Amino acid sequence: MEEKNQNQNNLLDQLLDAGVHLGRKKSVCHPKMKPFVFTTRQNISIINVDKTAQKMQEAAEFLKGVASKGGTILFVAVAMPAKPLVKQLAEGLNMPYVSERWIGGTLTNFNVISKRIQYFLKQEEKKAKGEFEKYTKKEQLDMEEELKDLEKKMGGIKTLTKHPDVIFLVDAQEHSTAVREANKVGIPMVGILNTNSDPEAVTYPIPANDKSVKSLKFILDYIEKSIKEGLSTK
Repeated sequence: MEEKNQNQNNLLDQLLDAGVHLGRKKSVCHPKMKPFVFTTRQNISIINVDKTAQKMQEAAEFLKGVASKGGTILFVAVAMPAKPLVKQLAEGLNMPYVSERWIGGTLTNFNVISKRIQYFLKQEEKKAKGEFEKYTKKEQLDMEEELKDLEKKMGGIKTLTKHPDVIFLVDAQEHSTAVREANKVGIPMVGILNTNSDPEAVTYPIPANDKSVKSLKFILDYIEKSIKEGLSTK
């Protein structure tokens, strides 16, 4: 018990050191986020890291379970500084991701999106086999540009053959369309949410500073470790 308490205290210290507790201005604090706010300093909402630790651990256990069953986690972050961190995390776990604009209908109109992905994969295959070379230079340039555009829009989700089992969002406010679609088709969500967000928008909210690289990296590293543990047991 003493060791467990010590580990928990160490986790809280690490969260504070990473600046996870620094929220947004008090004036933009979402009413439903107040249970996660410890106090206010210089008009800045200070997040209760005890609550962050609890929610982070709950989310990590849930994602570990999903990974252990071979489930797919779709990572979503389209704004800085989360964007490159989430892309790197997803690629390291061989999971799909969205790091550019969310394509409307990704979940609610997946049949259409799936057809577009299949077209993208076929064009990639044609290029790899040198089949573009039989076309004129103008046609080749057009096809190359189309591939670049498809890679930018769909490169992170080209491995999706069905709905993901979970969606992991950084700042759900930035992804209202993704949240709406996930709720409509019944896909659970894990989200890192700052104090200006509605924690009820996602299934597993993690209250935290989402504008700091150090804060995000600490949480994502913690989540990654749990997912890897799950993957190792599937």
